[in-house]
Amino acid sequence: MSSPTSVPDDDAYWQRPDPAAEPPRRSETPPTARPADYPGPPRADPPPAGWRPPTIAHPPPPRRMPPQDFEALDEAEGSARTVTYGVGLVAGAIALIVVCLLCARVVF
Repeated sequence: MSSPTSVPDDDAYWQRPDPAAEPPRRSETPPTARPADYPGPPRADPPPAGWRPPTIAHPPPPRRMPPQDFEALDEAEGSARTVTYGVGLVAGAIALIVVCLLCARVVF
């Protein structure tokens, strides 16, 4: 069945062909000659000798890291926690005030 060229109803394209209609005939012409099989990609030339870059056999050992000041780290973490809690409390208070104002407006 070929694609319709006009605009038929939506179900006409999916209906079975009429059983009384003549079945489609096969083409009487012989098939055309097949193209030759794909021979594959072309062969690559081998790389020249010594094409690899030079490598370093033994890299230098890693450097030592400076010592850490644990007391200063604890103090910085504590002050960061205080700032975080402060910002959270201020944001929560503002949100509570806004909710109270909205509820008061709805009720009154």
